[in-house]
Amino acid sequence: QLQIEKLSLFEPGAKYHGILQATNTIFREEGLQAFWKGHIPAQLLSISYGAVQFVSFEFLTKLVHNAMLYDSRIPIAHFVCGGLAACSATVTVQPLDTLRTRFVAQGEPKIYRSLWHAIVTMYRKEGPLSFYRGLTPTLVAVFPYAGFQFAFYNIFQHISEWAVPSREAWMVNVENLMCGSCAGVISKTLTYPLDLLKKRLQVEGFEQARMAFGQVQTYNGFLDCAYQVARTEGLRGLFKGLSPSMLKAAVSTGFTFFWYELFCNIFRNHKEHLEYQRHFRHTTPSQ
Repeated sequence: QLQIEKLSLFEPGAKYHGILQATNTIFREEGLQAFWKGHIPAQLLSISYGAVQFVSFEFLTKLVHNAMLYDSRIPIAHFVCGGLAACSATVTVQPLDTLRTRFVAQGEPKIYRSLWHAIVTMYRKEGPLSFYRGLTPTLVAVFPYAGFQFAFYNIFQHISEWAVPSREAWMVNVENLMCGSCAGVISKTLTYPLDLLKKRLQVEGFEQARMAFGQVQTYNGFLDCAYQVARTEGLRGLFKGLSPSMLKAAVSTGFTFFWYELFCNIFRNHKEHLEYQRHFRHTTPSQ
């Protein structure tokens, strides 16, 4: 996503050409641990983002269903509620997303030695607003991305319920995983250029750490970034890194919905069991 040069074997300045070549190059030059660059802020990001997103989504769907008299189970309702929930989560965790991107982007020698060192360095050198670089394209991208995720997940669930009306519990879990994976791939593909622009803006002011990877470019905001990428790298440049992002989206989105539905069912069954026990104690005559 951050490479200015074309992803081609015939581009002399290109460091990465494809998934396999990039994997081999990263492993050879930076070692196995390089694949987990930024893992700590990424985990904090995932936990915080997921919590805020699903809490907001549940709140908004209930609001739509109760206050606005609309059926919250239709895809368009899930699209709007999912998009708004993702925006609220994005604003909350944007600093962690920027830190994660910075850690992934830096080469050798490392600019940031630890998460705390990165926070202090960015705050002192670039100011507090540096943690929110790329927020505009992030919000522009995350609304349709998350909206499509929830909408397509809803559509695929309806299709699976129609195709297989009576299903065992394990089949439902597998279907949730597959529906989430398909929704993730479609939504990522539809909104991918915006994700690339977000990453480019997040590493602005970080050019020193990118020198070892090839050309560096500075941008004057979101629109200038989009124009510069399209002009110098072509429309295909807006889709650099799409293949690994689709693989990631298939796995991460699939498991996100899988675990979410699984834990919701566990809590729901536990609550029903407790309510049944209370009702049984109240209705059973004392001996």
